[in-house]
Amino acid sequence: MSDRAYTLFEEQQKARGINVEQVKSKLKALKIETPSWGYGDSGTRFKVFQKVGVPRNPFEKFEDAAQVHRVTGLCPSVAIHIPWDKVDDYSKLKSHAESLGLSIGAVNPNLFQEEEYMLGSVTNADASIRRKAMEHLLECVDIAKETGSRDVSLWFADGTNYPGQGDIRKRKSWMLEALSEMYKALSPHMRMLIEYKFFEPAFYHTDLADWGMAYNYALKLGPQAEVLVDTGHHAQGTNVEHIVAYLIDEKKLGGFHFNSRKYADDDLIVGTTNPYELFLIFYQIQNAGNDSDAGIRQTVDNIAYMIDQSHSIERKIPAMIRSVLNVQTQCAKALLVNHDEVEEAQQRNDVLGAEDAVRRAFEFDVTPLLHVIREEQGLPLDPMKAYLESSYPQEILARGKGGASW
Repeated sequence: MSDRAYTLFEEQQKARGINVEQVKSKLKALKIETPSWGYGDSGTRFKVFQKVGVPRNPFEKFEDAAQVHRVTGLCPSVAIHIPWDKVDDYSKLKSHAESLGLSIGAVNPNLFQEEEYMLGSVTNADASIRRKAMEHLLECVDIAKETGSRDVSLWFADGTNYPGQGDIRKRKSWMLEALSEMYKALSPHMRMLIEYKFFEPAFYHTDLADWGMAYNYALKLGPQAEVLVDTGHHAQGTNVEHIVAYLIDEKKLGGFHFNSRKYADDDLIVGTTNPYELFLIFYQIQNAGNDSDAGIRQTVDNIAYMIDQSHSIERKIPAMIRSVLNVQTQCAKALLVNHDEVEEAQQRNDVLGAEDAVRRAFEFDVTPLLHVIREEQGLPLDPMKAYLESSYPQEILARGKGGASW
């Protein structure tokens, strides 16, 4: 991209009242956490398609994640999933991450793969199974303390398939009981991020089905409990950006799991199905970041941006690079919204004027802006090309097939 293209872009934005240097500063501060499980073998509901070169252990997952950060400059932390990433010595894993310029991010408990959890974990009618699940949650808190992780991200597969299968109100009580015990074990700097999903694998009711339920638990638990929004966990047509705005205003939005889906929770690369939705999510975040309420601005500053995807047919590292670059692109476009212009149109009840002021930012080509930012940060202008032309894709083929999977 030529200097002339960026100069033209800069002139356009200045004419619209956009502070381009401020936009660049915010984009340089953007950090996106990648998930360890996104680098391992995963599958559809029918089969795991094994790939050559996939990591064989958590240490190799971090080595792959370091490649994504090397070419994008966006991903300094990696979320782990227990027991998929269980090791004997977490201080050794932490040191390995640091040697690669990374840190260990959110710790994710796994309460959906044990045989005993077929009918629920923390909401199972069997008290001994509930206790087993509780001990795993407490184990993950301890792991987070050992790794220096701030966030413990919670998603529960608990639910029922048929009316009468379980007592919904008792299960609600058991969920709160488990979350409360876990909350008390957190260190002062830690957060509990409560995720939700309206169906699957349970098809009649899910114990944490929507953002309102997650929000209700977070309110009851206290300030260290917040809601995690997974962009693939909603019914068709759900206005996700509305949920985002509401939770920010309540100072209860803790983070995102970014992915994309066409029908149900497909865990596709974020921004590939509905990039405008992703843009509008960032528009709401940027709008709140200008709020006069310091608490709302603090909420925005503390949002954890995390990828949660299982790359079943794609090559793992390129898929992750594409994911984080799509997030960066839509964030960049959202930063080009002139909020004063939008507000003025709103005050005039100018429906089309307000809509146009938002949409126009989405239609800008931000490639010249992103190229300049990468150049200033010493990063390759084309991260995907830089990775594919490096020696790393060939080097990892020596791992063979049969890497770590879930």
